[in-house]
Amino acid sequence: MLIVGKTVISDDIAEKFFACHIEKCKGACCVEGDSGAPLLEEELSLLQEIFEKIKPFLTPEGVATIEQRGTYVLDPDRQYATPLKPSGECAYAITDETGALKCGIEMAYLAGATTFQKPLSCHLYPIRVTRCGEYDALNYHQWHVCRPGCQLGKKLGIPLYVFLKQALVRAYGKEWYNELEQIIKERQAK
Repeated sequence: MLIVGKTVISDDIAEKFFACHIEKCKGACCVEGDSGAPLLEEELSLLQEIFEKIKPFLTPEGVATIEQRGTYVLDPDRQYATPLKPSGECAYAITDETGALKCGIEMAYLAGATTFQKPLSCHLYPIRVTRCGEYDALNYHQWHVCRPGCQLGKKLGIPLYVFLKQALVRAYGKEWYNELEQIIKERQAK
């Protein structure tokens, strides 16, 4: 376990390899699971504000789901999450020309329609964050749908924390990330 500021980080995040391999998994994390993507409280009003801007990037089924259920829902665990289409996919998911699921919010962001990239939980995935008092616990969520990403990361020699650098900096800042990197390097040098 590593501690950086107010975060407790699983050793797996420093030791395991990962590189998302969407060509193989086809974005299964956007459809597998019991509920939609976890949302931060500050993301709730933001999703409401940008809905009209991202609407053109979503599927008709996704738009209908959001218009019916809202831009976010309370999941069975009483956590805020993205709504799911009747098919089980995230309401914000779209299918690209290869058949892979991608985030319609991120497509809107890449097109310059919004400054919100995507929910932080999606950006950090396969790291899951759990609030424990004043600390955030960062854990590596390992499951079958990400097996291709684990294999590719190992083949390329990319540690999980390196693959997710941009998302971790977004969540905790550059100084925090630099400290994490330094702690990991010192640990590996022993």
